[in-house]
Amino acid sequence: MSAYIIRRLLFMIPTLFGIMLVSFVVVQFAPGGPIERVIAQLSGSDTGATSRISGSPGGDFGARGGAQGGSAVDAVTSKYRGAQGLDPEFIKSLEKQFGFDRPAHERFFLMLWNYLRFDFGKSYFRDVGVIELIKEKLPVSMSLGIWMMLLTYLISIPLGIRKAVLDGSRFDVWTSGVIIIGYAIPGFLFAILLIILFAGGSFFDLFPLRGLTSDNFAQLSWWQKIIDYFWHLTLPIVSMMLGAFATMTLLTKNSFLDEIRKQYVLTAKAKGCASGQVLYGHIFRNAMLIVVAGFPGAFVHAFFSGSLLIETIFSLDGLGLLGFESVLNRDYPVVFATLYIFALLGLVVNLISDLTYTWIDPRIDFETREV
Repeated sequence: MSAYIIRRLLFMIPTLFGIMLVSFVVVQFAPGGPIERVIAQLSGSDTGATSRISGSPGGDFGARGGAQGGSAVDAVTSKYRGAQGLDPEFIKSLEKQFGFDRPAHERFFLMLWNYLRFDFGKSYFRDVGVIELIKEKLPVSMSLGIWMMLLTYLISIPLGIRKAVLDGSRFDVWTSGVIIIGYAIPGFLFAILLIILFAGGSFFDLFPLRGLTSDNFAQLSWWQKIIDYFWHLTLPIVSMMLGAFATMTLLTKNSFLDEIRKQYVLTAKAKGCASGQVLYGHIFRNAMLIVVAGFPGAFVHAFFSGSLLIETIFSLDGLGLLGFESVLNRDYPVVFATLYIFALLGLVVNLISDLTYTWIDPRIDFETREV
């Protein structure tokens, strides 16, 4: 197993390189950029997410651009849209500040070298390091991701097993109806419905609408802090769990149902094994493999892309919202750093899931297989 782990760790290097290379190339051909964003701020035409960020360089750049632009020629040939009328030297200073005075390949390999040392630089439009930004937003995404996944697995797996054992029964039919309806409702629409019903929308005002904790959180006792924390998390987690809960329950049911119908189960029952022994001693290991296989994707989805709309609706400032705003703002250090971190995290979790295979079913031997 040690040889397999070493091969997988070495395989992460070209995988990360490919992910970053493709993303970097796509960004080079994408319209707009941080320099165009600053120019738009100078001209007053910036309506993107950056215009809402306090501490953005618009004011400082405006003073510099206006002073130099007054002495500029009437028409300046520039490769940046909207740069006419600005001093070419000012544009060059922007290129140097953002690192665009270097060739693309040099910027790419410099970025990789810094990322290998976990040096992610500073945000273009926030005067703070990328790591500090991620640390600031991480508690929200961790709270949503960890509790959503934990509750989903703790509820869906037992429910899926129960549905497989009682396949075709009244319990299986009505729970399947509830699950299918839940799966058909988009999470963000269900979140809005919960706000209308329980967060002071039109009916009850039982849950808070924004934030992860109350304003007086620091003054609360330890048990009051726990209650306050979960009080704020209830509606966002329920909204996020809806789709994942339905998917995991049906996946577990179908996986166990497929194993229950196999010949080795009938043989075990014919030998006089108890139903519980057959279910958890024979079926469980084989049926859970497909559930474990979906863990890496669910993990990354829960921590990043899956929480974007929920964070926006409930005013939770997490990694999903940070990544989305960074893309809109062309804040490339934040975009590439979050991509690198989550790609690396996904590869590590994928390796852990493979190791979990061997824990669930010791018959699996990755040593004899190629990566």
